[in-house]
Amino acid sequence: MILQDADKLHEECGVFGVFAPGQDVARLCYLGIYALQHRGQESAGIATSDGERLRLRRDMGLVSQVFGPDDLERLGGDLGLAHTRYSTTGSSQLSNAQPFIFQHGQLGPVAISHNGNLTNSSALRLALLEEGYQFGTSSDTEVLSGLLSRTPGDRLEVVLQRALPRVVGAYSLGFLTRTSLVAARDELGLRPLCIGRLGDPNAAGGAGYIIASETCALDVVGARLVREVEPGEIVTIDREGLRSQHFGEARTPAMCSFEYIYFARPDSVIQRRSLYEVRLAMGRRLAEESGVDADVVIPVPDSGTPAAIGFSEVSHTPFAEGMIKSRYINRTFIQPQQGMRDIGVRLKFNPMPHVLAGKRVVMVDDSIVRGSTSRQIVEALRRAGAREVHMRVASPPIRFPCFMGIDIASRSELIAAERTPEEVGRILGVDSLAYLSLAGLRHALQAGPSGAGFCFACLDGDYPLQVPQQLEMDKLALEG
Repeated sequence: MILQDADKLHEECGVFGVFAPGQDVARLCYLGIYALQHRGQESAGIATSDGERLRLRRDMGLVSQVFGPDDLERLGGDLGLAHTRYSTTGSSQLSNAQPFIFQHGQLGPVAISHNGNLTNSSALRLALLEEGYQFGTSSDTEVLSGLLSRTPGDRLEVVLQRALPRVVGAYSLGFLTRTSLVAARDELGLRPLCIGRLGDPNAAGGAGYIIASETCALDVVGARLVREVEPGEIVTIDREGLRSQHFGEARTPAMCSFEYIYFARPDSVIQRRSLYEVRLAMGRRLAEESGVDADVVIPVPDSGTPAAIGFSEVSHTPFAEGMIKSRYINRTFIQPQQGMRDIGVRLKFNPMPHVLAGKRVVMVDDSIVRGSTSRQIVEALRRAGAREVHMRVASPPIRFPCFMGIDIASRSELIAAERTPEEVGRILGVDSLAYLSLAGLRHALQAGPSGAGFCFACLDGDYPLQVPQQLEMDKLALEG
């Protein structure tokens, strides 16, 4: 069993692709998904093409565990597609690791990497089964692969234009054919995907292109951001350059707000917004809304740090690191029993008594999902001598499940679904608890009062696309 922070939502995947003739594509892919490791820690894979055949290496584990120098040496070619995965749809097993390679009658082998979740996956799977398609995995990415493999077209962008309008859900996709790198994004733009330029186009051999889930992956390979893949856009990159076309209907974008709250790295940029600056703004607004008399502001590291700094600035309360997070346990600590899980939390977060003893402490975190880890951290702060513990959360309460690529499928998992902040605070054992308001979050995102351009479904239940019937039942039960 892999250690996952029980008080956090988890993103499904990170996607990274390279078109760079004459360069060490496999190592660029390795560096790219290493930078995207926070988006998935269960499996990793790289596919490459030399113009005639595709090679693939994938396995369970972190990027550094899956690939050694010999693996990268065998993955030669001018094009590459990589993936790091956290399972939402489909269990955590090797058969579900990506990239997948499927066969297309006109195009030959095609590799696919997917970030997101298809909400009509069951209906598509049933239709493919009726057509005689044999599934080998439980992943909705294979559902998409099966659909594409049975869609005619002499170029991948033609296949995608014909098939993707049938797909409902969140998806940022990378594809690798023998001669091209292709990216596509759903019509709502729920999941991020960007394009980078690699090298000097005037130098010998020209320049290459990168596609990546986040700009932090461009930074690590020395690429510069060109732009984001637009919602409903297909981008094809080959020796003729970059070309673009759109599919489906033009819709109001609905970028996932949790990319800004937690998922993306703070050194990334999405929609021209620095994630670090947005999180600072969340912390500042949180202090304006829910300030409290205290002696010190501490973050839950590392994701709560920017908001805690912002809270400290506005509240004029000193900022300090009240606990140290171990970078070496991460998500590989084995914990077969609940007692070992508790030890895992203590190993991961170690409070510092000389900072906390006798102090009124404001603990700032980015979000609360289930509450179990938060409760253990509060207990640890009190053992370290904190006189008061006030928790401030830089996002609104998570009250609804998500079916668009996040690992919350039932409101029964959510501590705030049917509880007031006061009730949640009593469960966590804090002296007070306050969340950032939805209006405050929209203000920090510069989204305007209506929140146009973003998805807040896990916070307000307003889903931007069709969702499974069970979700509607959950929503009605909660509203009733």
